[in-house]
Amino acid sequence: MSDTGSYERADRAPGEGSFGDYVQLLKPRVMSLVVFTALVGLLVAPVHLHPVEAFSAILFIALGAGASGALNMWWDADIDAVMRRTQSRPVPSGRVEPGEALGIGLSMSVLSVLMLGLATNWLAAGLLAFTIFFYAVIYTMWLKRWTPQNIVIGGAAGAFPPMIGWVAATGSVGLEAVLMFALIFMWTPPHFWALALFINSDYSKAKVPMLTVTHGKKSTRAHIIIYTLLLTPVPLWAAMTSIGGPLTLAVALILNAIFLMGAVMIWRRNEVTAEADGYRVEKRFFAFSILYLFLHFGAFLAEAALRPYGLGGW
Repeated sequence: MSDTGSYERADRAPGEGSFGDYVQLLKPRVMSLVVFTALVGLLVAPVHLHPVEAFSAILFIALGAGASGALNMWWDADIDAVMRRTQSRPVPSGRVEPGEALGIGLSMSVLSVLMLGLATNWLAAGLLAFTIFFYAVIYTMWLKRWTPQNIVIGGAAGAFPPMIGWVAATGSVGLEAVLMFALIFMWTPPHFWALALFINSDYSKAKVPMLTVTHGKKSTRAHIIIYTLLLTPVPLWAAMTSIGGPLTLAVALILNAIFLMGAVMIWRRNEVTAEADGYRVEKRFFAFSILYLFLHFGAFLAEAALRPYGLGGW
């Protein structure tokens, strides 16, 4: 998910960040997705934590997500300064010093992993540590600037939170956790490639090898429909497991049909038409992709809430 916005004030000198700047450093919009999917993973698990333990788990997972965001902004300050969408972020704008961002990211990483291990179990803490490392090092420092498959492989970082939530509750990885991971992992490429279609000039200026830059927009449109087709069976499979039920299956069928129709529309478009209407179809697809993911995980949560009353599950 994109995270723009600015808390800059005209009367503040460089390096004098406000509280809002430090909040922005943690990428709160991305964090909201992490918190929600991790919470769903924790609540739909067959083992239920004490409310205090559950709150602590989500809090420390959120801190880990914030740590990843801070480390990402520290490393990417140079390309963020070039891209119009990101140049007002706290580090490239100078409101937060790079060293501060690095220090905050590292300290929050250690704190979140240690506290999650103490609050729940060390497998969950290990998964959180790996997620932070994967996002900050594997994706941010390597994949993002090296390969047009950056989003495909790097999508794993955003897919781990529901698995971490599940493991925090159960102490083990189950099929349901893997399918929740796979849902986000397969969703990420069409979601970000739709965004790349209408902000391609930003990636081009920053020399980020996004697929739209290296292979062109026509190829990107084809990739969107391919990955959408690969995504389609994942939520259907998840709906047939212990976290699913009739509601989840109905939601998956409806959302997949809409998402696939959107991907087909994008695939059939050419750049002349797209530029003429301001990439209206691509922007709608991107916006719906966010709703698509939240509604799927919302359905998992609703199914779990209805199950004690004999209304959810199979």
